[in-house]
Amino acid sequence: MARHPASHHRFRPGAVSERPKPHHSQAHGGVYPLDPVSHRNTSFQPLPRPLGQAPYRYDLGEEGHFPEIAEAITGAKKMVFHVVGDSGGVKDAEFQGNVAEAMFRHLSDSRDRPQFCYHVGDVVYFTGAKNEYYAQFYEPYAHYDVPIFSIPGNHDGEVDDPTVQTSLDGWVRYFMQANPDVDPLSKDAPRVQLNLPNVYWTLITAFATIVGMYTNVPEHGSIDSTQQQWLTNEFAQATEELPLILALHHPIYSFDSFHSGSPKMADALENAIRDTGRVPNLVLSGHVHDYQRIEQNIVGSTPTPFIVVGNGGYHNLHKVGSANGTTAPDTGAVLKYGKETWGFLTLTIDHDSIAGVTTEVDRNGTVKESADTFKYTTKLLKLDNGKSVRTL
Repeated sequence: MARHPASHHRFRPGAVSERPKPHHSQAHGGVYPLDPVSHRNTSFQPLPRPLGQAPYRYDLGEEGHFPEIAEAITGAKKMVFHVVGDSGGVKDAEFQGNVAEAMFRHLSDSRDRPQFCYHVGDVVYFTGAKNEYYAQFYEPYAHYDVPIFSIPGNHDGEVDDPTVQTSLDGWVRYFMQANPDVDPLSKDAPRVQLNLPNVYWTLITAFATIVGMYTNVPEHGSIDSTQQQWLTNEFAQATEELPLILALHHPIYSFDSFHSGSPKMADALENAIRDTGRVPNLVLSGHVHDYQRIEQNIVGSTPTPFIVVGNGGYHNLHKVGSANGTTAPDTGAVLKYGKETWGFLTLTIDHDSIAGVTTEVDRNGTVKESADTFKYTTKLLKLDNGKSVRTL
């Protein structure tokens, strides 16, 4: 039987996307998705107008932000905060509720009370709609009384019907308001809006500089040249007296068996490192629905941790396809700890170290403290030659 020309078929009947290779840490171009616009609008989406002026820095201690928190951090001589991602409980709110309750209890019971939360994206599924914010954001964190900062994830930016909503309009409605107020959408769980300067922005604190990217909607992420230039500038301008943390939604490395890590985001980071010589002390991401701590040696023998915290409450977890201790043959990244479980991360940063501890929450709501613990340096990490960088 004669075969029809390939142009007659968008793809082979019955085809599915390839599974990431076992024990590898990145999935390369062409794996996902089969057709980016066949049933979901997962193409690159235009960005909303910035609220602030470039380079989009948000100083925690500035008037109109959170000077009382900045003062408390300085007084305590350390900064403590939660990290969570992919929290939206769109299909089954139980798991998000369990994690949110554990976070609230940690605020109440912890000797070192976290001063804020940093959300690494996918606040609301599936398309970041404004009318989903009560169920997936306001109500679950109704009594979580510290600020929740965020970068958007792909689901926050995705759009079903552009005649009804624009990309990120739900996220902007809470996180990026010039005159913060209580949104009527919050109903009986009021939370005052934030005035973040842009969808990608830098948090300035007394103990770390946190550069937050927005990696848009396409699988494995996508940024334009403007954001790449901004990223490089923030690496170059970040004070050398404090550790540098990079946050982005799509992970650079992941040993999971569903999404895997992104070579495109590795390129973005490598370009910033190559041009400035500055290497992050820590990289945070989400997107993959599990918890993973991965190390890569970029500067000599000092490991840079790449941590996936995408287990904040979305109902469907992603399997970690490799055992702890696995070294990826494609990148040399090493999986130090991986677990398919819900939960969150607590980071404590002082003058000497970035220390982390995870809290895991199982299907029944049972909480396990200190499942993974780690400590990394706060010292300046720079390449000896800014023109040369080990392949990420």
